Amino acid sequence: MSAEATNPATPGPITPGAHRRRGRPRIDLRRIGWAALLGPAAGNRLPDAIGHVVEAHRAHHPEAPLEPLRRAYVLAESSHRGQMRKSGEPYITHPLAVTLILAELGAETTTLTASLLHDTVEDTEVTLDQVRAEFGEEVAYLVDGVTKLEKVDYGAAAEPETFRKMLVATGNDVRVMSIKLADRLHNMRTLGVMRPEKQERIAKVTRDVLIPLAERLGVQALKTELEDLVFAILHPDEYAETHELVAANDARDTDPLTEIADDARAVLKDAGIAAEVLIRPRHFVSVHRARRKRGTLRGADFGRLLVLVGEDADCYGVLGELHTCFTPVVSEFKDFIAVPKFNLYQSLHTAVSRGDGEVAEVLIRTHQMHKVAEAGVVALGNPYAPPADEQTDSMGERADPTRPGWLSRLLDWQQAAPDADTFWSTLREDLAQDREITVFRPDGGTLGLPAGASCVDAAYAQYGEDAHACIGARVNGRLATLSTVLSDGDTVQLLMGQDPASEPSRDWLDHARTPAAQIAIRRWLATHPATPQPEPEDRRAPESAPRTPQGAPAGRLAEANAVVDQPGASVRLAGCCTPVPPDEVTAFAVRGGVVTVHRAECHGVARMKSTGRAEVGVHWGDTTECRVSLIAESFSRPHLLADLTEAIALESVAVISATVEPPTQGRVRHTYTLQLPDATTLPGLMRAMRNIAGVYDVSRAQHPAQTTS
Repeated sequence: MSAEATNPATPGPITPGAHRRRGRPRIDLRRIGWAALLGPAAGNRLPDAIGHVVEAHRAHHPEAPLEPLRRAYVLAESSHRGQMRKSGEPYITHPLAVTLILAELGAETTTLTASLLHDTVEDTEVTLDQVRAEFGEEVAYLVDGVTKLEKVDYGAAAEPETFRKMLVATGNDVRVMSIKLADRLHNMRTLGVMRPEKQERIAKVTRDVLIPLAERLGVQALKTELEDLVFAILHPDEYAETHELVAANDARDTDPLTEIADDARAVLKDAGIAAEVLIRPRHFVSVHRARRKRGTLRGADFGRLLVLVGEDADCYGVLGELHTCFTPVVSEFKDFIAVPKFNLYQSLHTAVSRGDGEVAEVLIRTHQMHKVAEAGVVALGNPYAPPADEQTDSMGERADPTRPGWLSRLLDWQQAAPDADTFWSTLREDLAQDREITVFRPDGGTLGLPAGASCVDAAYAQYGEDAHACIGARVNGRLATLSTVLSDGDTVQLLMGQDPASEPSRDWLDHARTPAAQIAIRRWLATHPATPQPEPEDRRAPESAPRTPQGAPAGRLAEANAVVDQPGASVRLAGCCTPVPPDEVTAFAVRGGVVTVHRAECHGVARMKSTGRAEVGVHWGDTTECRVSLIAESFSRPHLLADLTEAIALESVAVISATVEPPTQGRVRHTYTLQLPDATTLPGLMRAMRNIAGVYDVSRAQHPAQTTS
């Protein structure tokens, strides 16, 4: 889209991988450009300059109307006439090249029409109203979507705000991004005479933003070439080494991949499966990655076998035959037909080995799957139905595959990004997450999240800013903290508090992976500055906690219902485990004629025995009042202490003391010493405490035993 893009001065980044490509040769755009200066053809005849575009277009759409293309070319050529690229080519060569790229991918006529005109509003006197009047609202929308914002108006924010505008437009019509990707590909092909620093800047934006978008939209043909072009600019030494490796492999007399392909054809022919077996060379970045992963590369590592069939069922038939006649590498098998990738990609992946140890990776797909794998959303043509016919999924998102969950989430969080810098940095971080997982809600709905997302991210994906009230989660039926990292296929039930004043924990930012969660939490924190936290000592025995009831000595536990076999001894219930009837208990004589009673499973029992203490017989007498220590573990939320003490009071139980530990990772631990009117009330009390929102466990205290002498 830039008039500054020029032809390369050096051969390095021009056509990486071109030596491996098959099919239509690269068009001589310089010759076409000069031919374009001769003006449009007479009458309604198509100009010669777009003949290649028409040929590629008709290969995919034999009945497509060509009149819009003719009129668009005439307007583009006349409005750009006199403009030159830095290489000396007529500027019309750029929109022609972009349109040819899209035509070869199978784009429909409206996209190609807009592609021819995509720079007219930005770089010429043509207005958007003129485009709308001449070509209709659809074409005008696409042209406007890829038109840059002026630096005069936006300054340094022009580039990020342009991308924001483009992404919003893509949310309504994905063809906007298709044109942008083709535009960037041609500019990257012709970047060679730019200053090195400008080449590097453009390459980095391409790497961080455009390539991930091409991946998410499934346009692999554009993504792989963009990767190679960026690789050549940002890593010239590694690119040169990879180039030499590929050239050396091409010069070999024998090609094991060709031999394996011949064997596969014979196997499938004998099985009666109509299949086309092709060799699909790896592009340079793929070779480089394979080398880093495997070390020394063998002949079959420089490409893959591609098997194309007619029907989905045939894919599995091919898989069975290849696994029967070759040795399968089981760890390499992936089924993206049964479970497609989030970018529409479908294929079976496997690898087979022959006797000499050569291993060939194999991709198995139908012809239609292959078309979508190469062109992604471009292969869908014009997928937009009238609004009345649109369907939504269980989350209210469009069922249209060109508006997947990742794009909907991106459009949601960008609205909350307060400035261009935040948007730009967050966009790059978001797009850097190159894998997506799907987690299930209890109601059968799904949430699409980036790999590594936590329950915090799931909460904000499902509830937006209402997720501030989230107090915990169950993952696959088990209680989990909000910091829990989710895996593909997990079922997540989010536990929501009822208090409208609930607030997010500041720790959540450490576990938030998605921009939606990060922005929502940061926005809340910005409007609620942190207040100094009291020291842990100050959080003990809060003023609101009930105190020791009158008549009960604060330093003594009610022990009258424990009877020991040592006449005259004072009986004390151990504070480390606070036994109550009908616990199984044991006792030990300690200094001062005191006998301490412990629960049999108490940690202190083993210590007392190890010091030689003799056990004293003990049994429970009549059931009377008793004390017990309970630990309530819960997710942190406002008013939790008040709710717990109220539940305890409703069970006619007095709180002797309460200790609240500082929250850790959104969880808080309360320890209560309680005076029970009767030991039989303990099970009901513990149930009542567990029923408080946010409480996930209530247990008897097991404090570390103190040595008593």
